[in-house]
Amino acid sequence: MAVKKVLKIDNIIKISPDETLSSALVKLRSSHDAAFVFDENNKYLGVINPYHCVIKSSYPSNAKVIHCLFHPPKIYIDFSLVKVAQFFIDSKVHYLPVFDEKENFLGIISARRLLSYFRNDNDFKIKIEKILKNKKPLKVINVNENLSTALNVFKSTKFSKLVVVDNNFKLKGILSYFDLVYYLMSPKTSPGKGDREGNKISFFHQPVKKFIKTFVLTLTKDNFLSEVIDLILEKKVGSVVIVEEKKKPVGIITTRDILHFFIKKEKEK
Repeated sequence: MAVKKVLKIDNIIKISPDETLSSALVKLRSSHDAAFVFDENNKYLGVINPYHCVIKSSYPSNAKVIHCLFHPPKIYIDFSLVKVAQFFIDSKVHYLPVFDEKENFLGIISARRLLSYFRNDNDFKIKIEKILKNKKPLKVINVNENLSTALNVFKSTKFSKLVVVDNNFKLKGILSYFDLVYYLMSPKTSPGKGDREGNKISFFHQPVKKFIKTFVLTLTKDNFLSEVIDLILEKKVGSVVIVEEKKKPVGIITTRDILHFFIKKEKEK
């Protein structure tokens, strides 16, 4: 299986290097998304990705795109899909540029497009319970915790989403790092700006429940991994929470998990 079978050549998010970071980010939907930057001669320059440009590098919202570029791994048209899947995982970017042997930009490949290619493969007719056995215990956060606690968990775990529960461990929603990005990338100011600093302190002490998404896609351990792929593709999400009775979460299956499983099965073959 090669890249050319899943190459995407249209509806690519293209932006100018003179745009601001904030105007680029509003075109994206998650910390794994990417906007592709081209100059006036249509030369590819790099990408804007929320994880690398804001979460990792902390550029301000008014910074020019040209100063915030991230250079992800280059994908070549003859690469295997296993190699591409590994690049998605390593880079934390789910949209990567594709080139020919002469370094001409051909298009992009997305993790979701890769999932759609093998969604009907019998290898994915495996129960979710078996996938969870190989994962670390689920990390959750209480709905009443403040954002500073949540941000510390994001930093220590390097997760992009946290499952949010109440005092009875019942699922209440999902907190996404991406949804906090716009609050975290305000323009840098001098120490004398008391009002701005005061606003930031109050932001960090706000409860998690003000920022969560309460609509969460769920399945049980008895469902199949293929059903997770179906939900991710049809609902355009990046993960599905696994619950047991009374909506108590026991795990989460992400696009990353599915890519890992794909790589493992292909190597076994």
